[in-house]
Amino acid sequence: MAQTQASEGHGPPIKLYLVTWAWLFILSTGSYLVDYLHLQGNLRWSLILLFMLLKAGLIIAVFMHMAWEHLALVYAILVPPVVVLVFVGIMVSESDYTLLTRQMSFVMNR
Repeated sequence: MAQTQASEGHGPPIKLYLVTWAWLFILSTGSYLVDYLHLQGNLRWSLILLFMLLKAGLIIAVFMHMAWEHLALVYAILVPPVVVLVFVGIMVSESDYTLLTRQMSFVMNR
């Protein structure tokens, strides 16, 4: 029978780290190509954010050993940044509304 890694007392196999390094290299190359190909606008920023999140996810999962942690610890580390991003999104939408109302007020007061 196969034993779990925790009962053996050993870490993940070296192959996992090598594959992770290869994926990080591939994702970094993709990130570099975004600039090299002079992509602009929403496509540029979407790709940059996608590559950034994928690389961060790999680093957190493998090198910080989050893939082998209990679900409660994963939630304790990953949920707060997600909540902060939701609040940032709310603030951005509110800032657009505030800017619009200020511009309308300035135009009406002329």
